Parts: sequence; C-alpha cells; structure tokens
Amino acid sequence: MTQPTILVTGAAGNTGGAIVSELLRKGVPVRAMVRRRDARSSALEARGAEVVVADLFDPDQLVAAMRGSQRAYFVPPYTPDAIQSAVAFAVAAREAKLESIVQMSQWTSHRNHPALMTRQTWLIDRMFAELRSIAHTILNPGLFADDFLRTIDSAALLGIFPVLAGDGKAAPVANEDIARTAVAALMSPERHNGMTYRPTGPQLLSGREMADIVAKVVGHPVRAVAIPFWLFAKAARWRQGVDPFLLSAVRHYAEDMKSGAFVFEGGVTDTVEALTGTPAESFETTARRYAALPFARPSLGNRLKALVGFAVTPLLPGYDLERRERQWGFSTPVKPTPSVQDERWRDEHSQLMAQQPRPGRTIGAPSLRVAS
Repeated sequence: MTQPTILVTGAAGNTGGAIVSELLRKGVPVRAMVRRRDARSSALEARGAEVVVADLFDPDQLVAAMRGSQRAYFVPPYTPDAIQSAVAFAVAAREAKLESIVQMSQWTSHRNHPALMTRQTWLIDRMFAELRSIAHTILNPGLFADDFLRTIDSAALLGIFPVLAGDGKAAPVANEDIARTAVAALMSPERHNGMTYRPTGPQLLSGREMADIVAKVVGHPVRAVAIPFWLFAKAARWRQGVDPFLLSAVRHYAEDMKSGAFVFEGGVTDTVEALTGTPAESFETTARRYAALPFARPSLGNRLKALVGFAVTPLLPGYDLERRERQWGFSTPVKPTPSVQDERWRDEHSQLMAQQPRPGRTIGAPSLRVAS
C-alpha cells in the first residue's frame, strides 16, 4: 500500500523537526516546508526529507508546496499576524484538496486571554474546524519541557535553575512525544477526525521540583532561584534572541502557571500512551538529552561564557514591553482574563480533560470540539 506524502510546516523548528524525524523513522514520505535554505534544511534533505521553500502567508506558494501531498501538520508562526497565515493555509488546503490537517494549538487558547497569540489560536481552532471536507485534529498541549530546559546550561555550569512562576506547576511534555502524537493522528486521519488531544508529560512539577531533577541529571547541587520577569526578559533577549512579541506573551503564560491553568482537572493525561502505545517520557529523560547538548557541557569555554553572561545580563538594556504594546496598537478584550479565571474556558476544558483517551480504550468517536 502506498504511503501518503505528509507536508510538515515549521520543519526546521522544534515540533516540526521532531515530526519529520518520526515520519522518516516510520518510512513515510515527508515534504518538509521551510522559510529558507540553510544548514537546517540541508540536514533535513540529508536524512531523506523532500524540502520545499514557501512563505506561510502566501496562498499560491502554499498550494504549490501542498501539491502531491495528502496530509499536513500546521503550526502557526508566533507572530502578531499568525491568523493570516492560518487563513492562507486553510485556503490553500482546500484548493490542494488535502485529506487531513493536524494543527498545533495551545492549552490556554481563549477568546479573552491577555496574550494576542492565544486569542488568535482560539480563532484558528474554530476556523480549521469549519473545513468540512478535510479531516482535522487539534493538538492542545500545555507547557513544553523545552520551555524549562533552555536554561539547563545555567544549572549545569553555575548550579542555578531560574524559576519564573513561583510554586506553579505544569506537566512538561517533550517535543518528541508531541511529534509521536501528531504522527499517530496523521497516519489515521479518519480515526482522529474531530478530536482535540492534550498530550502532557507524566508528572506535575513545580520549578523547584524541576531543579531537583536537573541536579540529579547534572550530578551536582542545583538551586532553584526565583527571578523577576525583567531579568528573565533580558536573558531571553540577549542570550537566546527571543523577540518582544513572544516575551510580552510569556509574562501572561507565567501568570497562567501560577494561577493553576496547567494543573486544571488534574493536569496530566495518558493521551501520548493511548495514541502511540508508549508512555510519555519523564522530565528527567528529556533533561538528560538537553544536558548532553554542546551548550550545556561543562567545558572551560562554556563555564566562562556562563559566568560572563550571569554578570553582564542585568546591565544590558531590556525591552519596555508596555511601551512596545502601546506602539503595536493591538486590539484588546474589554475584560482580558487568564484562562482558568474564565467560566467558559473552564467548562470546555473540563470536558476536554474528561474525554481524553485512555490506554486500551477504543478511539474513534469525536470528543468535544471547541465550541463555535
């Protein structure tokens, strides 16, 4: 039987790259869509993916990229006009007659959320659900393990694990587990059509508990240090190149974590195991993979770089996010509310958690879809 060709957007990114890897491992033809040719796209080609360059905001380029593909994974770019890319993708998908789309969303997706991107994901979810001729599955994860392990070099080299959300907890999920969940839906679209899945890690963890796990991984004491957002934003800007639009949202996601959005209705699902047959990997397993990366290895050069960064970062200029937001001029809700404080969000997400699949249970009847 001929395998379908699957188009993967954001193929050079975190979840997109992991999905490409999982599809290639299964011997499925992959068309990896990227914004430009570079070393990352060359690496994808070397591993067996067909690479296409396309603008995610250009319907004509998207149709050209889709032709010959039957299914697609879509992750919206994290930009103020993400909704435009989603509309362009939906228009192109109908013209190219795709069979199915698996779409990345957010657990916090909410019509009145303070973060513009999160309000846009709420709209994107509903727009894709209206493509009646195309099977559609939503991935609705919480926080990624990647979100917490980007600073594992600080733990490995300086013994410091930054904590931004106080005692708030989440069940961090690995990119690889999100990818396996997405691939399960892509390989059987008729079975997963109309479903909204929340893949999570296997355990709720606070920042301090994550620091204890990281200490075990790196083999020496690691101190969880609560840092103010202004310092976090400076480090994110100068050490990782995070743009102000994303940082303006991260402020709200930290508050979501503090207010319990990611522990809502238990916070942990068996979705990864139910769809893939293998349990979600532990935070420790993911941390070991990150600790082995070159930037976190305890070399003299890395230690010096970490020490200089630690000393200099507080002195560097930061973003004035409130001023930036005024300049952007984005429309805002009349009453912006964090997700868990909204009654409609709680009702919908309570049902979603109750209807997540369990290992050994037949999947096929559509679960609650986002309300129109």
